[in-house]
Amino acid sequence: MTLFRLMLTAALAAGLAGCESAPVREVKAQISSLFQANEGDADLKAGIGAYENGSYNESARRLQSALDAGLGDSNQVRAHKYLAFIHCQAGRERQCRDEFRAALDIDPSFELAASEAGHPIWGPVFRSEKARR
Repeated sequence: MTLFRLMLTAALAAGLAGCESAPVREVKAQISSLFQANEGDADLKAGIGAYENGSYNESARRLQSALDAGLGDSNQVRAHKYLAFIHCQAGRERQCRDEFRAALDIDPSFELAASEAGHPIWGPVFRSEKARR
């Protein structure tokens, strides 16, 4: 969030502080959610870190925990992507496809980075799932 948007949001929240109508309560709740991390964010970060360190079982456990705890759409896509990578590396193609499909269900425009898309194991699986759409 840019500094301007952050300041504007804070000013709006302050201006609405005394109002308690239902629409204003909804706006205040949405503003509040902008400043709070989702419960699963810490597990997502830990899961990606474990993946990058080669601890795939720990990564899968933390990524699934993040999904179960709740993530925003873009972070759900990231979690499913890493779970797909883990399943593909382990030779579990069906689960790999399922994870890519889940990511694409959330964001049909989802694409792998160029370095990820060229991977010989999961690149073809992702392209095949993307083509099915």
